[in-house]
Amino acid sequence: MNLRWHVIPIVLAIAAVHLPAIAATRTCGAPQAADDGWRTEPDPHRAGFDADLLCDAVQTFAQGSSNRHSLLVERHGMLVVDAYRTGSDRSTYSLWASKTAFDRETLHDVRSITKSVVAMLWGIAEGTRAAPPGDTPILDLLPELADLRGSGRERITVEHMLCMRSGLDWDESGGYSRWGNDERGLLWRADRARYVMEKPLAHSPGTQFNYNGGLTAILGIALEARTGANLQDYARHVLLEPLGIREWEWVTDLRGHARAYTGLRLRPRDLARLGRVMLDGGRWQNRQVVPEVWVRTLLARCSDKEEFGHHWWSGNVFVRGKEVTWHGALGNGGQRLFVVPSLDMVVVMTAGAYNDANIGRAQLHLLQQVVAATMEHAGKLADGAVSSTAASESVAVPLVETRATLQSIAMEDGGVRTYVHLKLVPQAKRPFTTARFRVRDASLLTGLQKGTSVKFRAERMEGENALTSIRAVAPCVRFQPCD
Repeated sequence: MNLRWHVIPIVLAIAAVHLPAIAATRTCGAPQAADDGWRTEPDPHRAGFDADLLCDAVQTFAQGSSNRHSLLVERHGMLVVDAYRTGSDRSTYSLWASKTAFDRETLHDVRSITKSVVAMLWGIAEGTRAAPPGDTPILDLLPELADLRGSGRERITVEHMLCMRSGLDWDESGGYSRWGNDERGLLWRADRARYVMEKPLAHSPGTQFNYNGGLTAILGIALEARTGANLQDYARHVLLEPLGIREWEWVTDLRGHARAYTGLRLRPRDLARLGRVMLDGGRWQNRQVVPEVWVRTLLARCSDKEEFGHHWWSGNVFVRGKEVTWHGALGNGGQRLFVVPSLDMVVVMTAGAYNDANIGRAQLHLLQQVVAATMEHAGKLADGAVSSTAASESVAVPLVETRATLQSIAMEDGGVRTYVHLKLVPQAKRPFTTARFRVRDASLLTGLQKGTSVKFRAERMEGENALTSIRAVAPCVRFQPCD
């Protein structure tokens, strides 16, 4: 007797019983701890997400056909999603794509996100007076181009360069495959600054936006001249190493110059560090890396008519009938670094869809899914749809930074728990009923002591108020406005 035909129905019956459990076991991108300075939160609820919707977003990333390579979600300084997949990729100088199994250690071309990093470097240099302010004519920084004065180009300022409103005629449409792409000339020209600045002046400086990688190249040239260091060394010293970024590359042109407009290669986890710095006013682990005033400048639009700011972009997604603003650094092929201030959230995406007109919409839709996961969770808390037990372990919508003075740091429960007592300044809103806050990460208090003026964020976690961030700030001055 052949038992095979009797066994099959039994196997199918068992599979049918367990199928829901199998289907429910989805890969949702829970982060793994690594010795790279990142805190991880594998439980989406504790980070303020609807777990099912966040997992849906990860599935969109993992199963889509857009050749995506990574998706990272960071909130309140903790990684919540850290997902990777295998895909085809093509580096800057490659003629064809190759398949790569991406993981958290894999460097990835970030393309024009490089431009946004150069803008951060300019702000650091300006903060130390190594670079001049925005109203400085760019030709003042390029004495070798003195012969171009009197042509109208002398009216082009640093601000115009950062906002890409130089007025110079420049066309880099169609990608590198188009021979007439002006950016191609930057690869091999001996005098890159002259190549860019000799382009015809098509519009009065400051009047019209025109995307132009050549302007970023000139900012890089000016930075090297003003700081006395090449772009790679300057970036390493003032930005990358202070953020703990150790593994990176900066692709050069055919003459060995760092390509300021497209050349960086970073790990997605390190891209997230740049986003966290932008959300925290230029600070990383209580160290001011980028001047806070410069961060505000970078995220401000140059014109109400455009989404482009000072080498950073801005836009909105709509979720639950609400408009949620994002700022971002964007690169060809689907490279995205989004920061969402109202949610204290960073979202990183990398992909290999170079010159694909559809990838931008696809990545924006993915961002919308991630945002929806936070908004839906907050909505459930407000509607009482989350149980009291789940709510006590969840995080509500993040509160704005609040000013206070640090009064004391205390160890309680036999030294197991750390708490701080804060005195809120009179000008600050008082969203809390107590000035006592749990400190889950002792590194947040590095450099802080009794009497320090601080700004902090805190949320409800496990039935108590807990700090999510705290940083030292200048104290308020009597009789003067205090933000």
